[in-house]
Amino acid sequence: MTLVDILILILVVQVVHFLGTWKLYKRAGRSAWQAAIPIYNAIVLFSIIKRPWWWVILMFIPIVQLLMFPVIWVETAKSFGHDDTKDGVLSVVTLGFYLYYINYFSTNEYQGSRELKAKTKAGETLGSIIFAVVAATIVHTYFIQPFTIPTSSLEKSLYVGDFLFVSKFHYGARTPGTAVALPMVHDTIPVVKTKSYLNEPQLPMFRLPGFENVSRNDIVVFNWPVDTVPYFRYSGPESYIKPIDKKSNYVKRAVGVAGDSLQIIDGKVYTNGKPLQLPERADLQYSYDVYGENFNMEVLIDRYEITDGFARYKNQDKYFAAAISESNLSRFEKSPNVKKLVRNIESIEDTEPNKAIFPNQAKRDWNKDNFGPIYIPEAGKTVDIDVNSIDFYRQIIEVYEGREMGIDNTITVKDNQVLLNGEPLTSYTFKQNYYWMMGDNRHNSEDSRYWGYVPENHVVGKPVFIWLSLDYDKSFPNNIRWDRMFTTVAGEGERVSYLPYFLIGLVVIFGINYFRKKRKS
Repeated sequence: MTLVDILILILVVQVVHFLGTWKLYKRAGRSAWQAAIPIYNAIVLFSIIKRPWWWVILMFIPIVQLLMFPVIWVETAKSFGHDDTKDGVLSVVTLGFYLYYINYFSTNEYQGSRELKAKTKAGETLGSIIFAVVAATIVHTYFIQPFTIPTSSLEKSLYVGDFLFVSKFHYGARTPGTAVALPMVHDTIPVVKTKSYLNEPQLPMFRLPGFENVSRNDIVVFNWPVDTVPYFRYSGPESYIKPIDKKSNYVKRAVGVAGDSLQIIDGKVYTNGKPLQLPERADLQYSYDVYGENFNMEVLIDRYEITDGFARYKNQDKYFAAAISESNLSRFEKSPNVKKLVRNIESIEDTEPNKAIFPNQAKRDWNKDNFGPIYIPEAGKTVDIDVNSIDFYRQIIEVYEGREMGIDNTITVKDNQVLLNGEPLTSYTFKQNYYWMMGDNRHNSEDSRYWGYVPENHVVGKPVFIWLSLDYDKSFPNNIRWDRMFTTVAGEGERVSYLPYFLIGLVVIFGINYFRKKRKS
């Protein structure tokens, strides 16, 4: 949706509002022209229906405004004597056009001194629910969002079954681009499994100020960039289907930030020519060939926390450990049944050009363990473009800084010359920062090695707190990982659970309330 489209939509809404309410303004002792002035008409209307002026702010918050419209329709009808249940239902199901009937055909007087408290328990409960949803939507969109770790790509740093709080304000919250969507859900309505939003209209997205930038080694929640965009390994680029803010949420570690040069050598990440120094709580995992005998697989998996399974190769005298963390590796090597451990590292010599690896054009013999070097784009920086480099930046130019920004960019190559919309392209200046995201479970993580850069406008937030952790392979209550509950995601040293302090705080609060009520009685 362009700026012109947005202005036209605002104008239409204002005309509809004026035509449906100008007589009501007069009936309430106001002037008819006050119903025609944008923003001011909302302030006056909230005064008429005896609601606080700051509700105007809620009308400019995407998604929240959708919840506010029915409230305003119902409250306006009540203010003019239409306060039956049927009036409320008609106000909502007609999308507010019931006010036209009240405006032109009803003779009820303005109820300026009406009782604001709901007449029935059901009405009071409904009002409480609506404003609870409004408050929760604001918190969810701009401050804190709950998130659950769905896969093992970050183990043993974050576990499957970790329930997180993701901060939106660290990097700065994004304003929603999707204007019409159900609150408190992402892209799918639970249970019925249908889309929870409309693709149109789309609003311009911008990021509110945060107090830090994405730093190297940060664990980041982001929208999966290629969600519904065909990988270039399969075909040419096509127009994206999902809006940015409705693409699937992923969580990975930012091993490279804008402006970095990144390379992977034998499974180890190097940034700007130096080995990546991971924080103390990071615990990388790799897969191994295990030589030995008489293994009790279930015991091994539990004792050495072997992620994603342990099994014997068919017709071979060795086993496959899908993922062993570096912290558990030395213990496992000392197991009496283990003769030898060999890390599964894919060498360049044994690699054929592979479309599964970014930039997905099968021109390079890169793999998940030996990759690059590549440049991670930085906003404002310019790179040279030729037939060899365009593979890295095609998706950026056509999609991330093209269609997703409302620009119809098309890259073609003709006679060894790169063309942008039919014109020669020899350099390109990036409009935003990009990041390189990878999982700590290096051999079982679909990440930037497969689909490339993560644009800055896809960054959702920073996981800061684990409030619950469940082991899905165990039954209650043994499935609760008590040592991970109420711990911070970042930090140095062993995790410290703040659960005891939280429980003590609850006891203190309830105790104070109990004695206060007892004293009053």
